[in-house]
Amino acid sequence: MKTQTKSRTTKRVLPIIIFSQFCCTSIWFAGNSVIEDLIAVYNLNPQSLGYLSASVQFGFIVGTLIFAILTLSDRFSPSKIFFTCALLGAGFNLGMLYSHNTISTLLCFRFLTGFSLAGIYPVGMKIAADHFKKGLGKSVSFLVAALVLGTAFPHFIKSLGLNFDWKIVVWTTSIMALIGGLLIFMFVKNGPYQKLASKFEITKIIKIFKNNAFRAAAFGYFGHMWELYAFWTFLPVLLISYCTFHNIIINVYLLIFTIIASGAIACVLSGIGFKIYGIKKTAMVALCTSGLCCLLSPLFFIINSSILFIAFLIIWGMAVIADSPLFSTMVAQNSNSKSKGTALTIVNCIGFAITIVSIQLINLLIAVEISIQYVFLILAIGPAVGLIYLRKT
Repeated sequence: MKTQTKSRTTKRVLPIIIFSQFCCTSIWFAGNSVIEDLIAVYNLNPQSLGYLSASVQFGFIVGTLIFAILTLSDRFSPSKIFFTCALLGAGFNLGMLYSHNTISTLLCFRFLTGFSLAGIYPVGMKIAADHFKKGLGKSVSFLVAALVLGTAFPHFIKSLGLNFDWKIVVWTTSIMALIGGLLIFMFVKNGPYQKLASKFEITKIIKIFKNNAFRAAAFGYFGHMWELYAFWTFLPVLLISYCTFHNIIINVYLLIFTIIASGAIACVLSGIGFKIYGIKKTAMVALCTSGLCCLLSPLFFIINSSILFIAFLIIWGMAVIADSPLFSTMVAQNSNSKSKGTALTIVNCIGFAITIVSIQLINLLIAVEISIQYVFLILAIGPAVGLIYLRKT
């Protein structure tokens, strides 16, 4: 009887975690979706997109580093951490509405938003790991799918063309983050597989990287991250440049939503597919496909067929994120129960630090007037490195 109750509780918990993750991660790219309005209202430089995106990433990196060093999610209730960070993130996201904003204050608010997300995304996966032992890969795939939809959602709001004031996008994403945090706090208790660490161990970070299988999964994830957020960040620039180059008119924001959101489907499929083909092989296929898309991007850019170009970007949008839940699952599976939260957090920390480098590198290439059709070639380095490390195991 107790086992049946536990099973029902577990089944109820997953949809709540997924929906909460979706709601809370909507604040991640909220600034990107209203960047044109921010530039106009606060008189910003057109290159502010790269800086504001990197600021969120930098905040996430600092946050995850502090969380990992202090081993917070392994020593305290992850549900309470999630709620607190969702509340803070919602507030900092609203900072974009401050009437006297400058580039400095906006960078600060986006940094703090990213810092808050450090207690949402990896902690959400820790909560899932505490509730699921069997079927962890499938659960994580749904969580990453929720992150993808949350990332794409602000673009969807913008694409509706209902003459929304840009402030409504900011308010909507902040309210969603608050709702997500409340749902976790009220309905998701500590999981049956949770084992809280009894003391603070700063050496835990070093110890987890001594595991060869963990290290291969981590470096595969790092290669994946080199490509992912740079692709997402500069997707609007790529689409607008394509429309200008071929003199066509399309709903750019709807396409951005479609391309990014298609990755949610890919995450679910990879969560199912790895049971058939194996987790490592499935991850390698995704890395190969996204790396190939990087290399083929100049060719598809010059082809004067919007249907073919959009289809190519949808395939890329699926491949670029499909391996993310697989790497997170491998990281969790190759960590002991008392280090799972720290392992997921430090891998996220390093992975997102890498995204700043790739985002700023592309920003620099665009600034020195390298054609947008060629700048994505540099992203192929990530999948190549990931494949090298995966082949070692």
